Amino acid sequence: MTTTLLLARHGQTIWHAENRYAGISDVALTDTGRAQADALGRWAAAHPVDAIWTSPLSRAIATADPACRALGLTPHREPALRECDFGVLEGRTLAEFAAEDPAAADAFVADPVAHPFPGAEDPSAAAARGADALRRIAAAHPGERVLVVAHNSLLRLVLCTLLSIPAREYRRVFPRLRNAAISELRMNNDGFAALLSLNVPCGTDEA
Repeated sequence: MTTTLLLARHGQTIWHAENRYAGISDVALTDTGRAQADALGRWAAAHPVDAIWTSPLSRAIATADPACRALGLTPHREPALRECDFGVLEGRTLAEFAAEDPAAADAFVADPVAHPFPGAEDPSAAAARGADALRRIAAAHPGERVLVVAHNSLLRLVLCTLLSIPAREYRRVFPRLRNAAISELRMNNDGFAALLSLNVPCGTDEA
């Protein structure tokens, strides 16, 4: 039996508007981010889902809230869906880091898994925890449609893992997941995954 996972990145935050790494920092949504969350809620009302799971970070919870209210669902919070910890890049841009340490920035761009930012979480470990979380969610909801609200880097790493793409390619293969857009993933009970759609908008233009 298959489960449909509807993956959504949270709405825009002020750090993302400036292209700053938020990571595990708890950053609030902007007005645009709240509008994106509302659009996701309207989409969920028109394309009902059976359950909603979120990262424990407030920007993901706030993004899922309109959908939860529209469908009368209580969200499940999964710690393993939190964003990657970006170490010294939390709250900073890649350009700022490159100005300080160009060699380390170049190494990250060339292979972000082999050369993560100083103090950052091991991307391979993040990919494994996120993939395991999606497998557990799918197993808990056989035959159902589940909205999962999480984060840009984590979801891209997880997609690579589940689709047998080398994790080091996550920035190239999936340049970004748009805020509050839907990517549809079909999960079989044997753990096999198929990506059916990517970055389908929910009704608002992304800033």
